[in-house]
Amino acid sequence: MIDRLFDHIKKFSSASDADLLLIQEVLSKKSFRKKEHLLTSGHTCHYKYFILEGCMRSYFVNSKGAEQIVNFAIEDWWMTDYDSFINQHISQLNIQAIEDCTVLRLSKSDFDQLMTESPSISTYFRTILEKRHIADQRRIQYMFNLSGEEMYDTFFDHNSAFTQRVPQYMLASYLGFTPEFLSKIRKKKAEERS
Repeated sequence: MIDRLFDHIKKFSSASDADLLLIQEVLSKKSFRKKEHLLTSGHTCHYKYFILEGCMRSYFVNSKGAEQIVNFAIEDWWMTDYDSFINQHISQLNIQAIEDCTVLRLSKSDFDQLMTESPSISTYFRTILEKRHIADQRRIQYMFNLSGEEMYDTFFDHNSAFTQRVPQYMLASYLGFTPEFLSKIRKKKAEERS
């Protein structure tokens, strides 16, 4: 299963076998059951998680007591609370397995050491972080510029794997919709296809 991560690293950097060995030595494999939390708000995030199998979400509970989903992640994606992980302070986010998950876990201290020891691994993580930032930036732009239906279409076009794996109420939260509004959009789309 480590080969899955190695392939991902090689896709975004020129990591050598020695670089891959460095990261392999500090990773630990862990499994989480569906609905199990990897992180709960009020605690510090000590790990980055590379998903080998499964689907996760990060979310916070807003002032009205509703869950607001920040991100989803599936196989070959990293999941963490970047703010808490990098700054090592209390997290406002929760990270939860939506499905049974198997991950490779990388601690903050090992991450920091890898960043200084391996320029290639550092390049890999910088590239992944840049891609995450671009995706988050686009999502914010979509929320301000697109209608609800256009936003759903854009999400579906770029992330169709999520629409089959993520419960509708979670997808609605991520897109900033009520579940009822998302249901209306999906019903309309189904009618257009028939």
